[in-house]
Amino acid sequence: MSTILPHARTAIGASKLRHPRLRALAGGQILPGITSASVTSAAHYTADRFSLTARITSADAALWSDATSIPIALHFSLDAGQSWTELITGEADHLQIDPQHHHLTLDGRDLTARFIEARTQETFANRTASEIVTILAARHAMTANVTATTTPVGTYWQLEHDHITLDSFARSTSEWELLIALAGLEGFDVWVRGSTLFFHPQTQTTGQIRLDRTDLTTIHLERALTLARDIEVTVKSWNSRQAKSFTQTAKATRGAGAKAGHGFSKPQRYVFIVPNLTPNQALSLAQTKLAELSRHERVITAEMPGELTLTPRQHIRLTGTETGFDQDYWITDITRRLSQSHGFTQHLRAKNASVSPQATSPTEPIGRAWTAF
Repeated sequence: MSTILPHARTAIGASKLRHPRLRALAGGQILPGITSASVTSAAHYTADRFSLTARITSADAALWSDATSIPIALHFSLDAGQSWTELITGEADHLQIDPQHHHLTLDGRDLTARFIEARTQETFANRTASEIVTILAARHAMTANVTATTTPVGTYWQLEHDHITLDSFARSTSEWELLIALAGLEGFDVWVRGSTLFFHPQTQTTGQIRLDRTDLTTIHLERALTLARDIEVTVKSWNSRQAKSFTQTAKATRGAGAKAGHGFSKPQRYVFIVPNLTPNQALSLAQTKLAELSRHERVITAEMPGELTLTPRQHIRLTGTETGFDQDYWITDITRRLSQSHGFTQHLRAKNASVSPQATSPTEPIGRAWTAF
């Protein structure tokens, strides 16, 4: 069964109309005078971002002008503030004051920024990836939600000396880069939500949330034709312990272009050179890169009424375009905007390779009504 996103309007009546509201907490205290805010959530190893604007007095401007650290939490509501959903917790990176119009603007990132800003030269050679994630989360007073791993990171390179393991992570100049490297070694994903650091295997589920063309204000469909061909990904590696080199290749066979007479006879080839891998690790990396590249073949971008259900890394099933784009997608980015002048809207981006059509259960489409702030 597919999940139906909440209606903007329902057939029950006006009592079910949405009444979007926004609440901002600065240092744990409600920030008055909010006029607009936006939150961008992403699924590609970057920090989520926020921006907000508020009306302030001249006295407030004097206080804000000397602020050095501003923790921010943004909450959205669809029922006039009876219940709230936290979309982001982070800290402001930039402050702007407009004394003429008495406006304050704050821009910042979620708590991923703590790992991005923290430099590290540690090796952790005898620790597993999940242990390292837990240690780093605790350093920043955050909770770790991890899937346990068993392989000490030093053995990924078949080297057990700390200084050599450090060389392997020489490009990991920040804790966040180290976390991304660990995720890549394990085939995991890593992200921050609220005050929790997540570290789990990448999911391979099918779209359980239906998004119909009629639910959207606008939609754009894009296809990378080079990725619609057969794809070959080759990983070459030199194993210093075994003193030999080897090559592993992963392939995705499309065939549709050649059958249609478009002449896509030659595959699109990609080569990655990574030192000190085992044959199995090289094959796994080739398969991972193949999947990552393939997912860029079909991309959809859409504008729609704002809602609080979708998140990056979820799968959606697009229907109603009557084209080959009606299939499953991974959500990569969502930007939600709430303002007095334009109400509550959101921009969505999703991607995937071409997949075989799948039967979908009949579901009721999302409501399309625009709502006032």
